[in-house]
Amino acid sequence: MLEFLRIMLDARSEDRDERGASAVEYGLLIAGIAALIVVVVFAFGGAIEEIFDDTCDTIATSAGTTQCADRPTT
Repeated sequence: MLEFLRIMLDARSEDRDERGASAVEYGLLIAGIAALIVVVVFAFGGAIEEIFDDTCDTIATSAGTTQCADRPTT
């Protein structure tokens, strides 16, 4: 029984050593995803803005107004 407890305690202490490594891996993964999001926003930001503007204009026209409520006139 004591041998079993010793094995369990040794296994538990080994898991603690790996927790720090996996936390670093998760941090690197999150940083990579954040960098990818920034790149996509800068690369496709103008195209996405045009899509939203076209959608807003279509909705405003069907509602009988000349512009969207929150967008300034240009």
